[in-house]
Amino acid sequence: MLRILLVLCLTVLSLTKSYATESYMTLLDNRFRVDESVERISFIVYREDDSRSVTLVRPDGRKYYASKHPSNVHWIEEPGVDIISIESPMAGPWQAIGKITPKNNIQLVSKLSLEADELPARVYSTERIKFTARLLSEGQPIIVENILDKVNLRVVVTRYVNPTDAATGVTAPLPRVIGEFFDDGQKLDEKAGDGVFTVELPMDIEPGKYNIMISTGNGVFLRAVEQTVLIYPTPFTVRLQPSVDGSLPHHVTVVGESATLDLDSLAAHVTLAYPDDTKIVGQQHVAKGRMGIDVALDARTHFGKHHWSGFVYANEASTGRPLVFGLPEKHFNVVANIDVSKAQEMQTAAREARKKEQQEAQIRAHREKIRTKSMLVIVLGNSLLLLLIFIGWWFTKKRRLQQESQPEMQLKMR
Repeated sequence: MLRILLVLCLTVLSLTKSYATESYMTLLDNRFRVDESVERISFIVYREDDSRSVTLVRPDGRKYYASKHPSNVHWIEEPGVDIISIESPMAGPWQAIGKITPKNNIQLVSKLSLEADELPARVYSTERIKFTARLLSEGQPIIVENILDKVNLRVVVTRYVNPTDAATGVTAPLPRVIGEFFDDGQKLDEKAGDGVFTVELPMDIEPGKYNIMISTGNGVFLRAVEQTVLIYPTPFTVRLQPSVDGSLPHHVTVVGESATLDLDSLAAHVTLAYPDDTKIVGQQHVAKGRMGIDVALDARTHFGKHHWSGFVYANEASTGRPLVFGLPEKHFNVVANIDVSKAQEMQTAAREARKKEQQEAQIRAHREKIRTKSMLVIVLGNSLLLLLIFIGWWFTKKRRLQQESQPEMQLKMR
């Protein structure tokens, strides 16, 4: 539990002033005495399974509970154990009341510190590094049953920013977690509960300068354990040549850089997963005097998506340091053989179909053009006819009006 580390790391902050003084503590009937020189204490109280959290009694009789205590008390309640840290504890006899197991009683944790490996002077992109750290109390590894398996540390990497760039307002890069330590005996951790936390750091980082810091999962640093490292480009190239028709194997070729690697130590391990989820492994070591290796993988005439990944091993030329690199998973597709003559026939048929469709489209466009033109002629003709009819009507009406306005002629007889 990461909260456990929070209590432990808070101990460090106040113990820096009390390193020169020894805390005096005795255990008698779940009682312990705190000397007046103690500025901070942290202890672990083991109790019987399914029992309630203990009650802590101060020398003046005041009681502290897991659910009710002052701000200078940090209390973590776990099944079967209480982890308590007190700042500026009252001097005198204290007592923990509860179903405390006689096996462990109360265990003091003091002078907490953190030690971590130094990263190599040259670290390469995609390299895998075994990295360890140790939690120490009084300079000795903390070995607390049922506690260490709940503690984990994190490796946080941040790209380095030049102070002059930072002063000009350059946006600070975001921290990135690249690994978590565990003391659980799994993966690269050699032994569970020995106080040594181990992680495999995947340096899948772009080349450049970085700050690397060890921290608790919640971001509270145990102390200033920080390193500045240079990440160099991957010192080899990898190329996949997939089989075209399945009659020949797939090939993964690895070529190393002679200036960086001892080429005689170059080796590769490649895992290929077929579309049906079956897998095969190919391994190869470099031949004497060669700069690269070729790993052949059976094609098995499987068609579809293939996945492959692996590792590259070598020694650094200048130092002889063993190097391990990860090959991230990639994929490629294998398609069935194509009947060329049939494909040509299909292409010809497709071209003819497209040509016919274009011709039909042209005919439809021509017919539409003629129909549009005919409609235009009809509309214009009808419009002209209506105009002529209107003009004729208008002249006829005007003439009639003129005739009606003239006086009648009278004949006179003599």
